[in-house]
Amino acid sequence: MEEAPYVTIVLPCYNEQDHVVDEVERICRTMDSSGYTYELVAVDDCSTDQTLARLQEAAPRFPHLKIRAFHRNGGSGTVRRIGTQEARGEIVVWTDADMTYPNERIPELVQILEKDPTVDQVVGARTSEEGSHKILRVPAKWVIRKIAERLAGQKIPDLNSGMRAFRKSVAKPYLRLLPPGFSCVTTITLSFLMNQHDIHYLPIEYAKRAGKSKFSFVSDAYRYILQVLRMIMYFNPLKVLMPLALWLIGIGFVKGVFDMVRDLFYIRANTVMIFLTGLIIASVALLADLIVRSRGE
Repeated sequence: MEEAPYVTIVLPCYNEQDHVVDEVERICRTMDSSGYTYELVAVDDCSTDQTLARLQEAAPRFPHLKIRAFHRNGGSGTVRRIGTQEARGEIVVWTDADMTYPNERIPELVQILEKDPTVDQVVGARTSEEGSHKILRVPAKWVIRKIAERLAGQKIPDLNSGMRAFRKSVAKPYLRLLPPGFSCVTTITLSFLMNQHDIHYLPIEYAKRAGKSKFSFVSDAYRYILQVLRMIMYFNPLKVLMPLALWLIGIGFVKGVFDMVRDLFYIRANTVMIFLTGLIIASVALLADLIVRSRGE
């Protein structure tokens, strides 16, 4: 029986025909010289170009390359989830095949996990933004990251970097939470942070992508912020709901006092609605927190 590798690298591939082999070659060359045993799992996510054919042609040159082909497009989150579930390595690395991430630095991420048992995930924190829609993307990502930091109660240098390494045993319980799209990287970050798993952020350069971006600013930005709120609600609903409830209760109380002074003990209907809405949200927050604590995860 073949010995399991120490590292599994999951590489989502969708319409990357012009550079996917170059990326595979870069990763394999780096890992061959690192001394780590590894497998590179390249998953073709039902590409409409020659990505799969190029991978199959190149496969004989790379003995550690394993190719999996999806028969329908599942999204990068689905690729990463299935790739991680089937990984044989103790350490799992996520990266992209679009030449943006410095994949020659993968051994550095693995080395941090190997040498420091208190760290469960290493994230390549980008020091620049070279993606599409840069004018809109930079401020939008900053706002989403600040919301996540506020709700998670921790500083997050890069919330949605696609380059990271983590211990499979730690990530396994959270894989079912991964959405199919780009926000899967946000999900795995928040899952670790909300459960007190230490994350180390390693500064990396981020290059201009090769080929056409699959990122849609409006829909993907919406999904990112929705996923942030969903993950905080899943692990700590009081963080999201209770501040809103207390604000509404406070506003209702103050407005009620104002109504009574102005109208001689008459409280307006909208004041009662504000106060009751706050009480209802507070009740839902406490019930949600009880459900979270009773899951036993």
